[in-house]
Amino acid sequence: MPDWLRPTLEKMPKVSPEELFFRLVLAAFFGWLVSVIYRRTRSPEAVAPSLPTTLVLLTILIAIVTQVIGDQVARAFSLVGALSIVRFRTVVRDTQDTAFVVFAVIIGMAVGTNDLLVALIGTGVVGGVAFVLRPRGRNAEAFADTEFQLVVRAAIEQEPEKKFATEFEKYFQSHEFVGAETAKQGSVLELSYRVRLRESASPPELVKALKQIEGVQNVELRRGEPVET
Repeated sequence: MPDWLRPTLEKMPKVSPEELFFRLVLAAFFGWLVSVIYRRTRSPEAVAPSLPTTLVLLTILIAIVTQVIGDQVARAFSLVGALSIVRFRTVVRDTQDTAFVVFAVIIGMAVGTNDLLVALIGTGVVGGVAFVLRPRGRNAEAFADTEFQLVVRAAIEQEPEKKFATEFEKYFQSHEFVGAETAKQGSVLELSYRVRLRESASPPELVKALKQIEGVQNVELRRGEPVET
């Protein structure tokens, strides 16, 4: 063995390649369990499309990072400094999604340090609590007590809101007019509302229904913050 390589190998953690591979495969398995719990305890409308995959990869990556750091404090601080360069532009839209990200991080750390009992029991307890507390009903979590911002652009005419009355009654628990302005050199009227959907309402169906009304050119429905009750 070359003398220049010996110090590096002596500093490596005492983990065989087979054991390291086993830990990473196990981390992938636990990450998959976290993603399954996430999908099963969230309504389809609230599931972020890329988050289940992210949870699996994050669990594996944290397990790798744990192996890299080992018990060296200096290396841990160096890694934190290196990762601080990264900027994540996508904001987690729900606090419960953030909890699952932390869940994946902790399980990855447990597997990386070979503390499988913590990973196993932690996954079971957190998963069980998530299932017990999961919202009931198709839209209960996604839409209940949630405020939406609705913007409708329609051709200028007298009392355009009358055309929306039927759809508003069908899809909204409540709605509040926010403001109006003109667009496209005064040929289009833009109406803004704060609305709360009924539990049985579907946002795509609402947008489609409003878009089919004569004179409506564009419809935007954006999710706001949960409404305090």
